[in-house]
Amino acid sequence: MAVSGWFVILVAAGIVPVVLFDDPAALYLWLLFVTLLAAVDLLLAASPRRITLERVLPGPVRLGERVESTLYLTNTGRRRMRAIVRDGWPPSAVATPSRHRVTVPAAERRSIVTALTPFRRGERRSAHVTLRSFGPLGLLARQASIVVPGSIMVLPPFTSRKHLPSRLARLRELDGATSVMVRGQGTEFDSLRDYVRGDDVRSIDWRATARRNDPATNSQKLVVRTWRPERDRRVVIVVDSGRTSAARIDNEPRIDTAFESALLLAALASRAGDRVDLVVYDRRVRGRVQGASGPELLNRMVGAMAPIEPELIEMDWSAIPGLVRSVTSQHALVVLATSIDAPGASRGLLAVLPQLTKRHTVLVSSVVDPTVLALTTRRGDSTEVYRAAAGERALLDLARVSAAIRQLGGDVVTGSPADLPPALADRYIALKAAGRL
Repeated sequence: MAVSGWFVILVAAGIVPVVLFDDPAALYLWLLFVTLLAAVDLLLAASPRRITLERVLPGPVRLGERVESTLYLTNTGRRRMRAIVRDGWPPSAVATPSRHRVTVPAAERRSIVTALTPFRRGERRSAHVTLRSFGPLGLLARQASIVVPGSIMVLPPFTSRKHLPSRLARLRELDGATSVMVRGQGTEFDSLRDYVRGDDVRSIDWRATARRNDPATNSQKLVVRTWRPERDRRVVIVVDSGRTSAARIDNEPRIDTAFESALLLAALASRAGDRVDLVVYDRRVRGRVQGASGPELLNRMVGAMAPIEPELIEMDWSAIPGLVRSVTSQHALVVLATSIDAPGASRGLLAVLPQLTKRHTVLVSSVVDPTVLALTTRRGDSTEVYRAAAGERALLDLARVSAAIRQLGGDVVTGSPADLPPALADRYIALKAAGRL
């Protein structure tokens, strides 16, 4: 049973007969009258248990997009139901409106629509619907919570896809689509051409030069080899889902930034003809995508990423070399999306890097808090000076860990949540241009 505001106002109105008649008995008579009136109103209210509920939900939705959930109410009873309906979505689903007023005559059906704009990734669930059925006077109401399970899957937004066209254009140039050829070790042979000033002398093909004779001048011309980037290389992305990935930077968890970077890199690498594998790991494999290519790759990646939330446990770095070996035995670009802010927390990563860099090209991707950079520029008073000192210390720790990673043969890419995905894509293109893949 629920009490409405009208019932409270009616009870409070009992002060009027007390003042008029100056008799305490008037108050008791008034309360008795209000109680009887409310009891009759409650008896005339339709039972919420006689309502049949049916929910219609949309498919997967990207983070921040607006979708609609439709709830159908069928009155199987004999009384008209005047009710307030609340669909039990969590606050992260941002259900609007949160309550609906609806009137359902006997043996009829009505629908209510709730707009959802989720701001958290993963599965958003509504376990029950609460019905508050009022009587004709609206004083008291019968209330019941009916189990009507429903959920929507909120996928990563992939906002970094806006950087994809410009990177694909650079990749096409690198691949020779605009007659730009790359020469260097670790690339596929493309063709032979005449030597021009500025060419690397190491690209001269002396055997082809010996066979080349210019009849016009009765002399030989130097011939150089042209190369193009190798295709069908392996890219293994390992996302750390341990406790450090739960930290929020720019109102976004670290793991969400790692997912954005992984999606942009995967889209770029798959267009380049490379094979991309994804593993999300802390002390167990939380998600894995292997053997996919083209549009299927991104679909499977966002599907695997959507339900994953960070675990408040330490990352087990000792298992990463074996995990990479289980994915591929070939030379690959191994991208480790983790946090390198604190030297103490990075010891496990540094301990296994030599095993990885011995066989693979290793790239460590880490998001940097832009507020730390902002703190170092404000030194107006003593409080800001202390904060600037803390910010400088954090940047020094980051630089120390980055230097240690490079000393062990790896490479580092850092940036804010908005800058890290394109920075990682740029580093991939640079490695491809240098023939290091």
